[in-house]
Amino acid sequence: MDAHFYNVDINWKSGRTGEMTSPELITAVEVATPPQFPNGVEGIWSPEHLFTAAVASCLMTTFLAIAENSKLQFKEFTCKSGGKLDRIEGKFLMTEVMLEPTVVILNEEDREKAERVLQKAEANCLISNSVNSKITMTPNIVVG
Repeated sequence: MDAHFYNVDINWKSGRTGEMTSPELITAVEVATPPQFPNGVEGIWSPEHLFTAAVASCLMTTFLAIAENSKLQFKEFTCKSGGKLDRIEGKFLMTEVMLEPTVVILNEEDREKAERVLQKAEANCLISNSVNSKITMTPNIVVG
């Protein structure tokens, strides 16, 4: 496979806020310094949220591809996630991302397959494999 490129443009608006766009995408996303920092802004996506979202959404898209290839029948996929920002040796780092995916399967006999698909998705998520942060996953499989 050839290399792929993803383009993002950031434009400062005012204060600690800006707008993120891409020539490949339709919608813009407002971004800001999180409220935990001086002059941070509440209620707007921050780089820390986007970092955590990148890991969680990659788990989902990787899961969907592997589930399709494995012919796993499921009804729902959701994932709660949390990113931990810490100060290490004077530098701020996203040190951990905690993932709590829930997969709703149709039949109890698919539980082991769903667990294997989630484990494969975690191991093959390109974003998780690209970062130094600790990634922890606590899966939940539900029959529904």
